Amino acid sequence: MGVETGPLAQQAFLRILVILETRDYLWPDEAACERFAQALAHGPEIGDACIELEGGLGAGKTSLVRHLLRALGVTGRIKSPSYAVVEDYAPPALQGRPAHHFDFYRFNDPREWEDAGFRELFAAPGLKLSEWPQKATGMLPVPDLRLTLEVQDEHARRVHAEAGTARGQVLLQHLDREFQA
Repeated sequence: MGVETGPLAQQAFLRILVILETRDYLWPDEAACERFAQALAHGPEIGDACIELEGGLGAGKTSLVRHLLRALGVTGRIKSPSYAVVEDYAPPALQGRPAHHFDFYRFNDPREWEDAGFRELFAAPGLKLSEWPQKATGMLPVPDLRLTLEVQDEHARRVHAEAGTARGQVLLQHLDREFQA
C-alpha cells in the first residue's frame, strides 16, 4: 500500500501539524453555548476568522452559529445551509464584512467545494463558519479555530478548541478571559 503524496495529501498533512494551542470547554446547557458565542463574537479579528465546526448530528454546531450571528447583530431568520451549502449574512458588528455559514454535509467529493466557487469566498475578507469541514478535506484553508463539539448528555456539550493560526490563538486567549462555563 503506497502513501499518497499529492498536493491534497500534503495540505491535509500540514493541517494536522499546524495546531498551535488547544483548550477544552464544557457547556452544561444551551445558555453556556450562548455565552460562549457572545464571548467569541467580541474576540479580536473575529470579522476575518475562519472557524471550522466538527461534531456529529445534533452536537450543536448550527446552534452555536446562530448564537454567534445573533451576538454579531444579525436579526431575522438564521437558517441552516444544509441544502443551499452556504448562507450569507451582513452582521452589523463586522462593519461591512460578510459572514458566510457553510455546511458541507451533503458533499460526496471534496472537489465539489472548488466546483461551487468557494475559493473566492474563502480568499475574501469576512467571517467563515464551516460545518462538516471533513467533507471538503484538502480544499479549505487552515482554520484559525477548529471547534469539535461532543454530546455529553441531553443538554451538555464538551468543546475541544484548536488554534491553527496566530489569530486562533488570540481568540482562544480571549475566550479564556471572557467565557466562564
